[in-house]
Amino acid sequence: MSTPRYRISEAQLRETFSELRRCGNGRRECQVLWVSPGGDPEAITEVIHPAHVSTAVSFDLEDRWLVTFFMRLAKERVGVRMQVHTHPGRAFHSATDDRWPIVQTPGFLSLVIPGFAKGSVGFEGAYLAELDGSGKWRSRLISDHIEVAR
Repeated sequence: MSTPRYRISEAQLRETFSELRRCGNGRRECQVLWVSPGGDPEAITEVIHPAHVSTAVSFDLEDRWLVTFFMRLAKERVGVRMQVHTHPGRAFHSATDDRWPIVQTPGFLSLVIPGFAKGSVGFEGAYLAELDGSGKWRSRLISDHIEVAR
């Protein structure tokens, strides 16, 4: 199985960090989702900030929001390609991250941004994990799976 290399614009990457910083306020974890159409899954077209509650070390998506969101995805024929969330310190894929991805399909990617995304916009210190066919998360090189379009 070969996971696509997703293209995201600089503006979308800045939007990602802006939302993570605004929501987390340097004190709480936050998540955004990168979405693209089924006809061109490699081209990220939207950064979604899900409704959730969070603490310094966790977040939980709101059930009602999830139902509405998944109905929208089906209607618009788009999909979540990657989840992006923050950790308070270094970036890694925690046991909680392993158990509760928004998508549980092999090849799904989960990007963790360190320090509540307070650092520079980019992937320094970030950690990327991919769900494999056996249900385990494997570390991946960010540059192999994410391209920032200039």
